[in-house]
Amino acid sequence: MARFGAPTIELKTNAQLADMARAGVITSRALDAASAAAVAGATTADVDAAAARVISEAGATPNFLGYHGYPATVCASVNEEVVHGIPGPRVLQDGDILSIDCGSIVNGWHSDSARTVLIGNVSEADRELSEVTRASLWHGIAAFAKASRVGEIGDAIDDYVRGVSGDYGILEDYVGHGIGSAMHMAPDVLNYRSRHRGPKVQNGMALAIEPMLVLGGLETEVLDDDWTVVTADKKRAAHWEHSVAKHKGGIWVLTAEDGGAAELAEFGITPQPIPA
Repeated sequence: MARFGAPTIELKTNAQLADMARAGVITSRALDAASAAAVAGATTADVDAAAARVISEAGATPNFLGYHGYPATVCASVNEEVVHGIPGPRVLQDGDILSIDCGSIVNGWHSDSARTVLIGNVSEADRELSEVTRASLWHGIAAFAKASRVGEIGDAIDDYVRGVSGDYGILEDYVGHGIGSAMHMAPDVLNYRSRHRGPKVQNGMALAIEPMLVLGGLETEVLDDDWTVVTADKKRAAHWEHSVAKHKGGIWVLTAEDGGAAELAEFGITPQPIPA
């Protein structure tokens, strides 16, 4: 029985995780299409439309569209926009960086993933920001594979970021989350080291791990559209995310077509497909 006042963590069956994996592959392909559409001269609405087509043609449902009134299929966050940027007429420029966040639903089960796309000739600082954010995500996923507590994910992300050259800030106001029959569920998944150990890692757990790094200070603001989060100092930000499942055999990255095999090999981890 859950402790009084503690949020209940949803544990999925293998069949439910398999539906999440199907949703995850669709989300991955939608992000592929959105990333390909993200070129100088295109609008963020063009990026949104590319993802929407993939999800619709696959017979899935976008989980961002209509979520608390959100008006689009993806979040498209440009430069100093960290998350929740609303797609529209903004034209992408050479040198921009664009974080695209997307999710879909299959048979009531959710997936959620994000990646940062470099538009044309970006600065080396922006390229490194995105790469450190991406690599920190995989350090967090690798930690999840062996963790006894969810807090170890944030420890691993933090340790990696603090160990690279460069001064990167890890946002603390926006964190990862559980995912399953809803897009956002318990538990919170911190991207930084804290004294909070988090709940025990259990089979059937699915988490969206999503570090967000900035080149400047950690303070953020929400624009007048009540969605778009920007850095207060207007320094640039990057965002990478995957949904990952833990089952009896190991972990499987739900939003990677190979389950994360290529990226996790350097950690000595072989992801295990979800058993039938």
